[in-house]
Amino acid sequence: MKPLVCIYCEGNDTKVAVVSKMNNRLTVLRTASVDFVQPSIDVEEGISNLNIDGAELNLENIQSQDTVLENKMAASTVTTLANDLAGINLKNSLFIPALTEPAIHYHAYEGSKQLATAKVTQEIIEDIQESKNVTIDKQNLGYVELADKSLLSVFLGGEVGCINLINSLARHHGKRHFRIPAVKSAEISLAYYVAKAKKFFPDDQSLIVYIGKEYSKLIFLQGRKLKHIGATLDIGTLNLHTYDVYFSKILLEMENGGISSLDNIIVCGEDDSENLILSFYGTFPEANVSRIEFGDIDLGGLTQGEKDKFSSYSVPIAVATEYFDELENVHKGINLLPKYVKEDQKLFQFGWHGYAMLPVLFGAAFFITLYILGNQKEINQLDNQITEQTILMRQNQETLTKIADLETKISGFDQTQAILDSAAVGTGVWQEILKHVSNFAGSRKNIWLTKISYGDENIVTIEGYALSRSVLSEFAYSIESATLKSVNYEALREKNTYKFVVTFDLSNY
Repeated sequence: MKPLVCIYCEGNDTKVAVVSKMNNRLTVLRTASVDFVQPSIDVEEGISNLNIDGAELNLENIQSQDTVLENKMAASTVTTLANDLAGINLKNSLFIPALTEPAIHYHAYEGSKQLATAKVTQEIIEDIQESKNVTIDKQNLGYVELADKSLLSVFLGGEVGCINLINSLARHHGKRHFRIPAVKSAEISLAYYVAKAKKFFPDDQSLIVYIGKEYSKLIFLQGRKLKHIGATLDIGTLNLHTYDVYFSKILLEMENGGISSLDNIIVCGEDDSENLILSFYGTFPEANVSRIEFGDIDLGGLTQGEKDKFSSYSVPIAVATEYFDELENVHKGINLLPKYVKEDQKLFQFGWHGYAMLPVLFGAAFFITLYILGNQKEINQLDNQITEQTILMRQNQETLTKIADLETKISGFDQTQAILDSAAVGTGVWQEILKHVSNFAGSRKNIWLTKISYGDENIVTIEGYALSRSVLSEFAYSIESATLKSVNYEALREKNTYKFVVTFDLSNY
């Protein structure tokens, strides 16, 4: 569970307690107290910008100087608080401010409580507007039931300085804001915590006296229910000279609240000393005077000095207890979280028109998603088709390669066949030539051949020898278009012979 940073802003005093719930018990991790101290101003420096022009007094520069001083004081407070909370993961923490007057205002309402919650709230708003002439937002209003069945309403009085302090602390740590789930009433939360811790009897009239540094609170209970919240007392440990001042104020508030006697008095805050307790015993001898012991809180992480002064953190501890009980549905308290803080903390900040557009955006996103899914399905189908066509193309490529090989073989076969065909045709011609030459040589018996060759352009050359020149002429004339190229006399085996060369065109034969 995230740590809870409870901040109680009262005047110039700010009390901070960092609380976490471990093993079903609240554990205090850190406490801090920061004073909003007014810086010292040199008189001469303070009036150095005073300008008197004629009959007019110019205070503009002094006002701007005051603003600068306020900014310096705020920055100093934030820096001090940040240093006191060093080591705490504030970015992962929840912040709950506890407010008191004048940041919040109380209004008693005695009208009908049998109406629905929304109608009761509206009636309280109308009653506040009529009696106090103040218009408030219902989101800035909360109420609790008092012991006499009337309602005590609580509403914000304007800008909340404690929230501004939290935002300044967030900016100091580099964030726009810290998470603020609730804003509580200091008096109501303290009354709830004391009633839970003390276990009063139903008819007991009890008083909680919270003493601060500058202010004090008087909270009256009947049994375990809130009965009356007294006006804030302008007395505290810094300006208190005698405890008798409290007693007169208490008697006055008892009269205002219709309380005749007190059975229990619980003191807490900056002063819960024995002297204070004994003083109350002297004035209210029949009352049981005690302090808050915080037995249900784990203070093991604090120093002894912090434990001794822990009563001054009663309000932050009460706020933490109430908030954790609300989370567990043990108790239902009020939440004064302003509307502007809720809007600032939203992840998406929309106006009414933004929310009106949400269904349109949702519908558009839905149909666009369907369109994309449909296209994706079609793309997947096309991818499958492309894959199939790619496989088919590869198969066809292999087939084409085989066809090309076959075409090459067929082409070679055609060439071979042409050669064979041409050779077959030439065989008949050569047969006729050889037959003619053989018949001629056989009939003459004085001519013989030594060589027959086939050259370019279908020219056939016949070489040989003859014993008579006339035979050569006859041989040349016997072959169509033959030419007797040469005749040479040559002695062969002591005989006179004639060597000849005859050529003819085979295509004309």
